[in-house]
Amino acid sequence: MPTAQRLVLNRRGSAVWEVDSHRGRYAVKLGYPIEATGEWPAQPWTALAPAREGAVLHRLGEDNIAYGEWEQGTWNIQPWREGPDLYRLWEPCRIDGSSVEPHRSVALECAEALAELHGRGWVHGDVQPAHFIVGPERTHLIDLALARGGHVPAGYDFPFRGCLVHYEAPEISRSVLATGEAEPTQAADIYALGASLLISATGWRAVEYPDNAPRPVQRRAVADGRRRAVKIPGELGALVDAMLSFVPEDRPTVYEVGKALS
Repeated sequence: MPTAQRLVLNRRGSAVWEVDSHRGRYAVKLGYPIEATGEWPAQPWTALAPAREGAVLHRLGEDNIAYGEWEQGTWNIQPWREGPDLYRLWEPCRIDGSSVEPHRSVALECAEALAELHGRGWVHGDVQPAHFIVGPERTHLIDLALARGGHVPAGYDFPFRGCLVHYEAPEISRSVLATGEAEPTQAADIYALGASLLISATGWRAVEYPDNAPRPVQRRAVADGRRRAVKIPGELGALVDAMLSFVPEDRPTVYEVGKALS
């Protein structure tokens, strides 16, 4: 019996509410299939994503969740994470002529949140600025529907077909272009973290392609290594540049990233 609720988003196969109740504040997610349109191909896996995320959270030891099915797909309920996301928090850095620089402490908190997941043998698969919630006490890494690292019930599982291309590592883009699927890795998560820090601090994507380019065109640009120069001053810029290395083995681990930011 919610005491208040707010629709956060409803697009591309996912609806999310912020809900208050006598038990606390929760995020309520519903998944439904996307029909084929001129802009998006059909994506039936979106209907399974909330229950898959619920199963992942359960495997990670989160007990304050629930998930299941409804007539068009699946749902989950999980604790609401309070705070701005990384992109919104660093908005002052992106204003023309701004002297505000991105805080290394925030970048460190994001790296620590990712390190916690990697340390438990999981990869996120969908690292992006909107998935780092910078709370008053800690930074949370949310939206684990694409994560890999442990058992997920077969009825809720689906292949990894890439993520938002702005943050997709070259090897992931190449595999998706070649086979339609890919295997997310910790190194690909590091690339995505670097791309997230870059766009949040500067407003620029890591790879240059037209804003309205179809996804295969975007992925080809990423796979070909058509990367922009990193224009973040100082040591943070050098670190992000290393995180965006074309060769996965050349990227630092999340622990090396954390050490460099400490």
